[in-house]
Amino acid sequence: MLLFLFLSPSDPGSVDLEKVSNVIVDQSLKDQIFSREAGRICFTIVQAEAKQTNGNVFRRNLLNRLQQEFKAREETRKRSTHEWVCLVSFICNIFDYLKVNNMPMMALVHPVYDCLFRLAQSDALKNEEEVDCLVLQLHGIGDQLEKMNLQLMDELFNLLRDGFLLQEDLSSMGRLLLLEILEFRAGGWTLSETAQKYYYSEVTD
Repeated sequence: MLLFLFLSPSDPGSVDLEKVSNVIVDQSLKDQIFSREAGRICFTIVQAEAKQTNGNVFRRNLLNRLQQEFKAREETRKRSTHEWVCLVSFICNIFDYLKVNNMPMMALVHPVYDCLFRLAQSDALKNEEEVDCLVLQLHGIGDQLEKMNLQLMDELFNLLRDGFLLQEDLSSMGRLLLLEILEFRAGGWTLSETAQKYYYSEVTD
């Protein structure tokens, strides 16, 4: 509906783009499914605004709001794990879709890594919801992130490897998810057909 309101008015300048960006962020923090699609929606609005008004009001407001939410991320995590994983999903989705000259936005690289490093800490690895979020983001944008900063990706996977090998209080599902993502990266950000059958049969059983 937000997209329809923006793309269809006779006067695009009449739309309150700051309000639209805030509504998208607010909804993304409540609904994880929406947070995974929000990047696509934001990309479409950014493209439409640039075409219709040659402006960047929406993107500027979106990034300002993202910065605010990122700064408050630890408070968000303490308040609600659900909101926290939605925030991570949203930031990673924006990184995936919003490009500058067909390249990921450099300003988002370190915030994305910071979120993933937080999910790789021992207290987060005990929480299946956080492990699932971490693995999902790495499946989606790990390859892009690695190209932007290989050293940080190596450090992140050292943490994940240590967690898998040394942390005794992981759930069986959390351990399986970590093993799968370790193998996923080792295989060049892909899994063999045999490995896919193994991991996904284990998840569904």
